[in-house]
Amino acid sequence: MISRIQLNLLAGPTLPVPVPAAVIQAVRSVQVTVAAGQRSGFQVVLATSRNSPLTTTYLPAGLLDPGIRVVIVVTVNGLPNVLMDGVITRQEAGFSNDLGQSAITLTGEDLTVLMDLEKRQGVPFPPLPASGQVAWLLRNYLLYGVIPVVIPELFADVPVPTDRIQSQDGTDFEFIQKLAKDNGHVFYLDPGPVPGTSRAYWGPQIRAGVPQPALSVDSDAATNVESLSFAVDGLSGKQVVVRVLEPTSKISVDVPLPSVSLLAPPLALRPAPRLKTEPLAGAAKENPVAALARGLAKVSESADAVTGSGQLNVLRYGRVLASRALVGVRGAGLAYDGLYYVKSVTHNLKVGEYTQSFSLARDGLLSNTPRVPV
Repeated sequence: MISRIQLNLLAGPTLPVPVPAAVIQAVRSVQVTVAAGQRSGFQVVLATSRNSPLTTTYLPAGLLDPGIRVVIVVTVNGLPNVLMDGVITRQEAGFSNDLGQSAITLTGEDLTVLMDLEKRQGVPFPPLPASGQVAWLLRNYLLYGVIPVVIPELFADVPVPTDRIQSQDGTDFEFIQKLAKDNGHVFYLDPGPVPGTSRAYWGPQIRAGVPQPALSVDSDAATNVESLSFAVDGLSGKQVVVRVLEPTSKISVDVPLPSVSLLAPPLALRPAPRLKTEPLAGAAKENPVAALARGLAKVSESADAVTGSGQLNVLRYGRVLASRALVGVRGAGLAYDGLYYVKSVTHNLKVGEYTQSFSLARDGLLSNTPRVPV
């Protein structure tokens, strides 16, 4: 059972350092949202007043201005967890005549916001595959402790300079996201494990590894979640097909594309129904390698038809539930028990309270594993 939770904040223009004690003492609430497929964000609410050091000293000095880097660390029983390494994008100050109602609200996003500030057009790249182009761009952010982890794409397409020159159109973040989508990969920043560092992951979505302790519902004394619900959406999944022209008869045949990722194996025995069929538009005009990569990317986008959502108390669960990782579910019945991928987690911290809202996903029903870790 958790007996102690401690919050630490670091801030600074480039290199974050521990904030003054007055700032920590003024924290009213902290919210951090980490989700697969989108940028992570945070919001910190600080209590203030007309004579508070925040109002008289730290705000005028620019300690909490937009553009300031913020690292949020929560320590659970001596084990630090870096929840966020990001940048303040908005500052709001609200003052009230009622005692204790004045507050400063800081809103921000993870360090990918720095990659999305400057648009570039027509900037040429060396003749590199998509993974090489991503590594080339990420080198600009090593100063912020961003460590690239780039997994080569399944079907590499290296442009020949005499045929075409690959150029960048948009911000670094937009271009990296486009390369990820075209190759069935994902791109995100994972803060930590040491405050001031982040892992920039570009590669296939990994749904393998050691699962986190199970989320138990309707299990008497073993229950560790406050709520948990599931849904199966037959319209969310799509069967992607490629239209192939048979050379002799000139008859076109639709060939369904399977999911071939070894890093995202099925999490269920019975795939959920896919009621929609979608042809891969424009495949005939593309390079076959590029068309195949784009087709597999669309298959991976629509694989999750079973979703779950709920809320837990970290004190009861016994640890911090991590996003973009596997977790087991117990007590939900034969159809819904088993392993799930944690798509998003929202951390909500207040004085004496630490709760998490979460969303889960997988490809079907019926567990394909006999038991999940407790």
